[in-house]
Amino acid sequence: MNPSSSGWINKFGHLVKKESIHFPNFDSLYQELKRNGFIYGIHLDICSFIDVEHELTEDEIAKINLLTALYFTFTLEKGETDFDLFVNTVFNYYQSLDVAKISFLNKILSGKQTESQLEKLLDSRIYLGGTAFNRAFGNSLTNSLLYVDILIFQIYLQGSPNIMRHAQLLEYVTINIAYHALNSKETKKADDKLIQLLDSSLTYVDPDKANFDGTYRDLLKYNFSKYAKDYFLDMACLTIWEDKSLDYTESEYIFGLGSDLEKSKNEVESVLKYTTEFFQKNSSKVAYLNDKNLAFQFYEGMLKNVSKLILRNSKRLKKELTESKELVSLLSKSAAKELNPEEKKKVQKQLLDIFKTIPSLAIFMLPGGAVLLPIFIKLIPKLLPSAFDDNRIEEN
Repeated sequence: MNPSSSGWINKFGHLVKKESIHFPNFDSLYQELKRNGFIYGIHLDICSFIDVEHELTEDEIAKINLLTALYFTFTLEKGETDFDLFVNTVFNYYQSLDVAKISFLNKILSGKQTESQLEKLLDSRIYLGGTAFNRAFGNSLTNSLLYVDILIFQIYLQGSPNIMRHAQLLEYVTINIAYHALNSKETKKADDKLIQLLDSSLTYVDPDKANFDGTYRDLLKYNFSKYAKDYFLDMACLTIWEDKSLDYTESEYIFGLGSDLEKSKNEVESVLKYTTEFFQKNSSKVAYLNDKNLAFQFYEGMLKNVSKLILRNSKRLKKELTESKELVSLLSKSAAKELNPEEKKKVQKQLLDIFKTIPSLAIFMLPGGAVLLPIFIKLIPKLLPSAFDDNRIEEN
């Protein structure tokens, strides 16, 4: 399955129908999403029943986990596995939240099928801003509050009125818990990055214009579900984790919040321990915890995204390359020794001619795109055989 290509939602539906082991309850679903990082807004892994051919990027993992969480919330809440009904329900749900505004151009490109439109919609939930060009260079922002969508969807499926107000309330309480958890710390520098990320991920509420009666702690008395309370506690523990210790002020805050959320001291301690172990294990994979300089981050992001473009088009590229014996010869030569200026110019011209035939590689044609050619040449050995359509469904 390739979540960066059309048809991936249909492929997901095909895979989930074949999956005999489903989540027996919301607790098991929540814990799986937590292990994969989705609850923390960190996208590390997906459920094992989903077969992917290529290594997934962070945004692709986020899309798959969002759809997985929505689907199993639907099946658990409604006791229904009809995938077409699920797709229509999710699309209507996002429409009711006024986030299903798909541009006229995208409607033309994706057709009238709800699945195609939902693919565009989920893209909009992952990418909060920026052009396709910026994304290709690693400057996209992945929504770190996606689990709020799942909590709201659960309320929607229960037939609750005015879900927009509930969505605003969930985001408002979440961001306030993060702010207050940060303010309970003696050192705040590294956590500021997390707060900025959460703040930029808000979709339904503007904290400066929110109109709720009472403080956020008063709002905790609202009839939130157990899973919303679990999420609030996880977000608080996430915020105070960074310095890997719990001082008196932090302890006072986190256990006081736990009490407000009707959690026992043992439950709070268990969540703190889990959070610590999770981030000790995965801290190197969490972007906002890494203090890499901007130039390195830029190159790293560029390498990841160009690699994805190359590998996802490997079959087409192999076909084009095999038809250009001179180019293959020069590329092979470049792996052993430096090409002369004339040869480099010839390689560049022939590669750009090939990229013109593959729309998704149009980034190479943009001004400055030629600087990516060394990365392409580096990736040539990885051009292994792959299915032309990663989302094709094999019929038995």
